[in-house]
Amino acid sequence: MTVIALAGAAAWIGGRAATIKSELQQSTALLPALKSQISANDADAAALTVDSLVRHTASARDAANDPLWKAAAALPWLGPNLQAASEVAISADDVARLGAIPLVKAYKSLNWTALAPTPTGIDLEPVRAAAPQVQAATHAIRESSQRLNEINTKELLPQISDPLIQARDELASLSDDLESAADVTRLAPAMLGANETRRYLLMVQNNSESRATGGIPGALAVLSLDKGKLALESQTSAGAMGTFDPPVPIDAEQQAIFSKRVGKFMQDVNLTPDFPTTASTAQQMWEKKTGERLDGVLSLDPVALGFLLEATGPIQITSPEIRVIGAGLPATLTSENVVKTLLSDAYAAIDSPDLQDLYFAGAAKEIFGALSSGKVDSKKLLEGLSKGVKEHRILLWSDSTDERATIGRYPLGGMVSGTAISPAQFGVYFNDGTGAKMDYWVKRSVRVVKDCTRDGYREVAVRVTSTNTAPLDAASSLPAYVTGNGAFGVPPGTVQTNVVAYGPVQSNIDTVVKDGEKIPFAAQRHSQRAVGTSTIRLAPGESAWLEFNFGHIVQHAAPELSVTPTTQHVNDVILAAQPASCE
Repeated sequence: MTVIALAGAAAWIGGRAATIKSELQQSTALLPALKSQISANDADAAALTVDSLVRHTASARDAANDPLWKAAAALPWLGPNLQAASEVAISADDVARLGAIPLVKAYKSLNWTALAPTPTGIDLEPVRAAAPQVQAATHAIRESSQRLNEINTKELLPQISDPLIQARDELASLSDDLESAADVTRLAPAMLGANETRRYLLMVQNNSESRATGGIPGALAVLSLDKGKLALESQTSAGAMGTFDPPVPIDAEQQAIFSKRVGKFMQDVNLTPDFPTTASTAQQMWEKKTGERLDGVLSLDPVALGFLLEATGPIQITSPEIRVIGAGLPATLTSENVVKTLLSDAYAAIDSPDLQDLYFAGAAKEIFGALSSGKVDSKKLLEGLSKGVKEHRILLWSDSTDERATIGRYPLGGMVSGTAISPAQFGVYFNDGTGAKMDYWVKRSVRVVKDCTRDGYREVAVRVTSTNTAPLDAASSLPAYVTGNGAFGVPPGTVQTNVVAYGPVQSNIDTVVKDGEKIPFAAQRHSQRAVGTSTIRLAPGESAWLEFNFGHIVQHAAPELSVTPTTQHVNDVILAAQPASCE
């Protein structure tokens, strides 16, 4: 009888295991459809899919709560495997019931088309109302993720440990995404002016004259947001801000690397790749110049404006003044022509730097006017904003300590240290040394070419290749304002660039190699990260590479690269790693 009882118990446990496995597999199979339905804005279909999801996860949880299963989970050897399977089933059900259900409810309550700017603003109340549901779902999924992370997989059978590890990874990714959504629903209403008008310094970075975060701040304006209603005010240029003497102070490390120019000229506030430093310095400059303290700083570049134009569609230049200044330039700006128009053609068509800045600012105003017209594809707008943030072309800083701390956890904050930075991040940043607008013609690539361990320490080499694609007769065929006309000692048509490379925290910068030969370089530190700086000069048609060799790296994560946004898409600049072995 004992043998029969044991056999029966084993069969029963096997049946429960089969149920748990089958139900979890069926719930997992529903996830692609759920993602597709959300992507297609089909909230009703998403709700039905979640109902099915919950039925499957509830069935798996019930099987895991079977008394005989729970009793067997206390046994040695087999027990930990059954307990781990139970935790996966319980976590899956928690994710479905406490995560997916409230998220879809919140999703259904939001009218996504109403979230795009209109002449009367944005209805921000649905976002505020959805915040508690999103935050509750985030908490539930975070708890489930932590519960799975506490399981010791080393003692489990591969049939249990492998799916568990996969579930951990997927849940961690989902938890991170929901943390972001929760932060957005918490911060967005206030930052968009739901409670009171918010006013931000808008910096439009000009990539044709590179700076570490993108380009020289060509056009400046005050962007006001009142209940989501956009308006551009107080347009000017960085040059019109003049010289700040004494300079706005920055920390000693960055001053040593980038000089006091960061706090002396608005054109140089972003010589540093650390956007909080750039933004706080720019805000202080604006306050010193105008007496007005703004609520934050928003920065974007013409490539990001192109992303926004994908949401608005082509726009007409309606301002008579801007049409006159830009005579010969396209009367219609599109996502295809905006970068070339603003960063190249405008300099051939407009002789005066002041008028160039005015045209640049006028074009930005037309684009923001189109954004607030109400004729915007909200889905494409969100996609464009997301793309701009991902490529570090859209950056945001807030004067509020709480908002600033939250923004700093994401790429939107543009920090060089902190939680937004991967442990093994290598940064490569470009600062123009020509004093001109030649960077439109420079094409660059960055890749890891060595990743190995020697004497217990990791070594990584990052290679930066630059090519000046300007016409061979650039000195005479391009406008003097574009080439610089030799004003800073750089021959017309030649491009000079200061390349600044950051290693991970605690690393060292060992050597810099140019075209196969070691060269002198400046070695410094910023936020415990090794920093190496070198300069290259390229005549039209010339190409060169710099290789920054970092050592004493303690991080084991895969190298990640961050680069200055240029006129090229970031995916065309950051190339797949081709690491060589240690020699």
